[in-house]
Amino acid sequence: MSEYINNSSKRRKEILKGLIRDLHAGGNLAEIKARFRELVGDISAVEISQLEQELIAKGLPVEEVKRLCDVHVAVFQESLEGQTAPEMTPGHPVHTFKYENFAAGEVLDLLAEAIKDLPAEGALARARSYFEQLAEINKIYLRKENLLFPFLEKHGVSGPSKVMWAAHDDIRARLKEFKEALQEGEPARIRELFTPLAEAIRQMFYKEEHILYPTALKVLSEEEWLAIRNQSDEIGYCLIRPGDQWRPKAAQPAELPTTKAYAETPTTGTIALETGALTAEQINLLLKHLPVDITFVDEEDTVRYFSQTPERIFTRTPAIIGRKVQNCHPPKSVAIVNRLLEDFKTGKRDVAEFWIQMAGKFVHIRYFALRDATGKYRGTIEVTQDIGPLRKLEGERRLLDEI
Repeated sequence: MSEYINNSSKRRKEILKGLIRDLHAGGNLAEIKARFRELVGDISAVEISQLEQELIAKGLPVEEVKRLCDVHVAVFQESLEGQTAPEMTPGHPVHTFKYENFAAGEVLDLLAEAIKDLPAEGALARARSYFEQLAEINKIYLRKENLLFPFLEKHGVSGPSKVMWAAHDDIRARLKEFKEALQEGEPARIRELFTPLAEAIRQMFYKEEHILYPTALKVLSEEEWLAIRNQSDEIGYCLIRPGDQWRPKAAQPAELPTTKAYAETPTTGTIALETGALTAEQINLLLKHLPVDITFVDEEDTVRYFSQTPERIFTRTPAIIGRKVQNCHPPKSVAIVNRLLEDFKTGKRDVAEFWIQMAGKFVHIRYFALRDATGKYRGTIEVTQDIGPLRKLEGERRLLDEI
């Protein structure tokens, strides 16, 4: 029986992949839908995710899968909508995601009404206001990319993540272009850009709620959902405040294979950090290659470290390690140094910054008080950088534009 089930499942997946290949080759959508109903029947969100991932693994470009993803959904739509969507408790990340979609959809409707009223008095101001609210949708995408996708990838589910991330970037580009049109205030251009933008956002709602979230609910553990919830506040939410009724049984959130996993590997000398783990050699290389000059002074005012960087501005030698920081400054500056350190130690301030011009450089100097989890002062870090070249930058250069 198990062999029959496995063979049947394999045959079903081959049929589905064949249907998708026919779609990509330009096959007739109505005909392919009919073949799907006849040969396959119902399909789960997980199976669609697996299919896309297998196609990408076999060489089909992510951009190509993204381009025809809407067609995939159209073929499988009847099956997807026939499945019962799980009702999540407020506070669970999936409930939050779906609640955000509802709120963003409401704002999208209001924006459409304002655009319809253009160029009536006040319509453009309303459209701009609603757009600013709609732009919060990027927080949904950021939480998916930085929280949900990493946990899915931990379970080997990576294809759909790549496709959706590419679609996020398309929507972001449309949002940027639409914002520029709103600033210019030309009604015809605003209407022209709004229709494809609204369609792309609503299609994303559908794919999330019928494919991504059901897949994630089947794959992720309660501990992983707890970790996603606990880390979501840092990124923020789109137009809503999450509920707090969800009470997971898991006592501790799951960890991605970062700090804990690396700390437990046989690699000697690995140091577990708060958001990762590095060897002493890696830490040294990292600090040496930062585009800034760093000096660390501990809570006893003793110099403990400075970076050996090609970006060095002020003279530093190994002889200063273990020396009181006051002795590293000319007598006329000691009073200022002591006042700054006292302010840091008492909590009067956390940051101090200065900028000077010397030897043809525009030097930015910043001091930061370092405090532990209890708020106790643990030292000061000095960060120095020649920002002259940065002040001359204009326009923008996109990632790898020069290649």
